[in-house]
Amino acid sequence: MSKWVIRGLQTGIKTTSYPDREETALGISPGLPLGKSDAGEKGPEIVSRCPTGALRKSGEQVVVNYRRCIHCFRCLRGLVDPLKWGSGYEWAEATEIPDDAMGRAFARSLHVRVVDGGACGACLSEIQQITKPYYNIHRLGFFVTPTPRDADILMVAGPVTDHMRLPICKAYEAMPTPKRVLAVGACALSGGVFGPSFASGAGVSELIPVAAAVPGCPPPPLAILHGLLMLSGRRSSSSLTADDSNGRTQTS
Repeated sequence: MSKWVIRGLQTGIKTTSYPDREETALGISPGLPLGKSDAGEKGPEIVSRCPTGALRKSGEQVVVNYRRCIHCFRCLRGLVDPLKWGSGYEWAEATEIPDDAMGRAFARSLHVRVVDGGACGACLSEIQQITKPYYNIHRLGFFVTPTPRDADILMVAGPVTDHMRLPICKAYEAMPTPKRVLAVGACALSGGVFGPSFASGAGVSELIPVAAAVPGCPPPPLAILHGLLMLSGRRSSSSLTADDSNGRTQTS
């Protein structure tokens, strides 16, 4: 036992310093395409590479809809003039402003109920990481709860299969106000590669109001953490659309 204590003291704290400082460790984010402002005649070829319809041509630009992007890298690999990619992780966007404000009392004490809406398991695996030592959401005042009756945030992953429509609605109705919904992953935002189809929907917003959305397939843990921080008023919103090769712009 004493050896583990000594080893812990020698190792020191390994938890990420985000959000106090930018995380610079390798492998924390697969990045996102940034769009292209001067695609020209190459635009249709780039757009045709996307299997989920996340890319579209608008004039000379290629516009990226992060709600559908699955990180397949087909718009980056095998092209002479590919899209540029960003390496950031603050991806979450506030999708609506609810009438009931959460207030300062919730800034550092929020309970989260996680619901699997028919996910493949990738997003749920990333969600599990945020409670582990490296990300440790408890240090920031976020706690996972097993019951929606104690939850302030309903975190949903998956395209919402037919069998999960009623459970998700019931979980949302059981939550006390003020309450927020955080949609995690491309499937929860748009249906991803699974929906809309005969067995699943086009995301969580078809059923219940979504306050914030985290794109990605799957989104990295820091992107999910950014969504939680944004809902608590401690981080600003990003955007779910990119239409310029230099970065992301606010959606209309």
